[in-house]
Amino acid sequence: MSTGILIVIAVAVVLVLIIVATGLRLTMRRRHLRERFGPEYERAVESGDSRLAAERELSEREAEHDALEIKPLSGTAHDRYAQDWMRVQEEFVDRPDRAVDDADRLVTRLMSERGYPTDDFDQQLRHLSVEHGQTLQHYRAAHEITTRSDREEASTEELRSAMVHYRALFDELLEAGGGRRA
Repeated sequence: MSTGILIVIAVAVVLVLIIVATGLRLTMRRRHLRERFGPEYERAVESGDSRLAAERELSEREAEHDALEIKPLSGTAHDRYAQDWMRVQEEFVDRPDRAVDDADRLVTRLMSERGYPTDDFDQQLRHLSVEHGQTLQHYRAAHEITTRSDREEASTEELRSAMVHYRALFDELLEAGGGRRA
């Protein structure tokens, strides 16, 4: 075989290896993002311009999240939050609309103490999606009901549902935050 043919074969083999390696890398990245973000992965893909753009966005969220200083709660803080949640639930009996507002504030305060930025709802979703993608739909639903409640458009049953949704995220944030279990 001539040197020219060997060079062409070598270049072709290298190109095939590069293509295979790139495909493998993309597949592994996609699998990682699906596992890390859960349902939030599909939501990002569906609402994005393309799968690649959505994956880029999720990778950016991951990098931003990794730069945060998420910290565990002390045992005392854990217990205090658990007691605060019990008070909010008890308040629901007499003042469901106020209890839902208080649940929203309590969840936000817990996020802040753990180290999550809490400037606005979209920012909260963005950062929570990295570790709490499985529960994020609860937070969205609770927030939507709270917004409607602020306009006095939510029924008592919807407010009860908001409490259940807030509780799902609250429990996850509380237990992921360390401390003693309530």
